[in-house]
Amino acid sequence: MINYDLTQIKAVVFDVDGVLSMGTIQMDADGEPVRTVNIKDGYAIQLAEKLGLHIAIMTGGHNENIRKRYEYLGVKDVYLNCSVKIKTWEEFLEKYRLRNEEIIYVGDDIPDYEVMLKSGCPCCPKDACQEIKSIARYVSDAAGGCGVARDVIEQVLKAQGKWKLNAKAFGW
Repeated sequence: MINYDLTQIKAVVFDVDGVLSMGTIQMDADGEPVRTVNIKDGYAIQLAEKLGLHIAIMTGGHNENIRKRYEYLGVKDVYLNCSVKIKTWEEFLEKYRLRNEEIIYVGDDIPDYEVMLKSGCPCCPKDACQEIKSIARYVSDAAGGCGVARDVIEQVLKAQGKWKLNAKAFGW
């Protein structure tokens, strides 16, 4: 369980590679990365958006397929090419008038480190690098690409009394 007051969480921000996708990437014939996606993560992401929990993506990746996937799920803020994520983090906070304490950031590797230090509730998958695990408030039992988003989002929505079987929960 996440040891944090999840009732104050207004947004969850995810890295992609190693968090929403597995730590390995296949390449297509043109040399473009082909990432994995987890269906249960996708369900949780779209449900969270429908229930008012803001979801954002911050990735160093530049492939437009990332944007397509998460916009399809209702994510309005998909930041590609984030080589220095802390800059994008500050823009995101300002855009929505959020405080660090109101945001969970889920990352797995060194490019996520600075943002995780700022986040009120830094989280990571179980196969994150040791430097990230050492600063995470919560280490999921799921590996990257294997349900980390579902784990984190479900805990937040349950803590906020929003994880219910009702019309919003059914369908996409």
